[in-house]
Amino acid sequence: MKRMINARTTRILGLAILLATAFCAAQGQEPAKNPILWADVPDVAVCKVGDEFYMSSTTMHMSPGIPIMKSKNLVDWTLVGYARDVIEDSDALALRNGKNAYGAGDWASSLRYKDGTFYLATFSGTTGKTYVYTTDNPAGEWQARSFRPMFHDCSLFLEDDGRVFLIHGSSNIRLTELRPDFSGVLQGGLDMTIVENAEKVAGGRRGLPAEGSQFFKRNGKYYLCNITWPAGGERVETVYRADKLEGPYEGRLVFKDRGIAQGTIFEGVDGKWFAMLFQDSGAVGRIPYLIPVEWVDDWPVLGVDGKAPERLDITLEGKPLGNIVESCEFDAAELPLAFQWNHNPVAQDWSLTERSGWLKLVSSRVDSKLVQTRNILTQRTFGPTSSCQTLVDPAGLKEGDVAGLTLLQRKYGYVAVTKRDGKLYLAQGEAKTAPNGRGENDANQENELVALKDAAPIYLRADCDFTNRRDRARFYWSVDGTQWRPIGGELRMVYTLPHFMGYRFGLFLQSTQESGGEADFDFFRVDNNTILNKDFVR
Repeated sequence: MKRMINARTTRILGLAILLATAFCAAQGQEPAKNPILWADVPDVAVCKVGDEFYMSSTTMHMSPGIPIMKSKNLVDWTLVGYARDVIEDSDALALRNGKNAYGAGDWASSLRYKDGTFYLATFSGTTGKTYVYTTDNPAGEWQARSFRPMFHDCSLFLEDDGRVFLIHGSSNIRLTELRPDFSGVLQGGLDMTIVENAEKVAGGRRGLPAEGSQFFKRNGKYYLCNITWPAGGERVETVYRADKLEGPYEGRLVFKDRGIAQGTIFEGVDGKWFAMLFQDSGAVGRIPYLIPVEWVDDWPVLGVDGKAPERLDITLEGKPLGNIVESCEFDAAELPLAFQWNHNPVAQDWSLTERSGWLKLVSSRVDSKLVQTRNILTQRTFGPTSSCQTLVDPAGLKEGDVAGLTLLQRKYGYVAVTKRDGKLYLAQGEAKTAPNGRGENDANQENELVALKDAAPIYLRADCDFTNRRDRARFYWSVDGTQWRPIGGELRMVYTLPHFMGYRFGLFLQSTQESGGEADFDFFRVDNNTILNKDFVR
């Protein structure tokens, strides 16, 4: 009987989506599609405040970090701020003394709202601490509390009686009570394992243990959401439930579709429920999907016929990526929220005011590796195709400087102006590749070098194709911004776990011989329509 109810429910959902799509088309409106954000927005957590929704995500070593997004319809998201500026000041987080926080920083957050206050919990493998941020204005400043130990993939839960808990761990999921002021673990409070071997309900040989906890309460029952990855299979979502906070918990596999998993289940408007999960999508990163949820016998039933629908019963009102990616002419006093620095920035080494209408980058040290270069200013790449252009003025470069546009990941690529023996050249390069085929990032491997006639500003461009995980990029240059010339070969973009982040467009200045060089950038323009080489996109 339960299977019949589930099938009937998903058929009704599918019919509703088809009817909504037809209505939107008749009205000249566009129905929303999955993925709702084709960009690196992983580890999503959602909370509802009145008729609005807020979502946090992971940006690890980027600054500022932990983006906070807002929406009324769950598909048109606006970036309103960040929970933190920097995590802390350390060598790893600031790219000092050869250290870095790639693939680290802070990870999966949980987002809550209660009685006028927003709460966000996260943790950092770099500092070994757990963090709880609070604010009454998610677009404003957040207050941070930190304590040890580090609770892996922690989900904050605010109980009705005022007690506060973290649900955390891998495989063996634990419940730990915090002090009411979030300053640390409550001595004598609850601290126990609530589910052992949480991946067991997914079946198959053990691969990635259950983690990525998100915890909520509905109709007096407690629910624990986790991801797991059985060996030889794909990422799946599991749910455990209990009548009491301490348990006992019973669980089941609730969603298996193309590796779309990890996130949260939450109530929408008009009694509807949804899951916001993400999918590993190659070099562009981890991209979120919105999935309708029905409840049957107090268990969540995800998707339409068990799948994430391509189209949603929601009308898209704005741009698909909102202001999460954004062009900029550098003519304002502040950078748009879409920009993030690669690691903690050095404040005195960049300026928007020293040269009006330009971003100035200054080098204050020598770096042999592009990925160790400070003050790389980044934005997300996005799919299915995306492009970025800039205009760089190389007049202030010093001997050995390299300044331009990069596609940043461990196996990075770039197009840039470099100065050698007093002369300027245009260079296209990538991470030097070791014999095992992995980008070792110990030097820039140049693929093409072109002599420049003078120090006039040069237009630079990078085009990306993420269609069907093709994950290819090409670089171009121009003297007038109209006629573009390709340079170097095709970059094969690879999502690597050491960086654990989708590719980023980045503006950079790297000094390899002496410090003190300068590079000015006139603009940063992104779009997803005008990819130059049509043979390149297939």
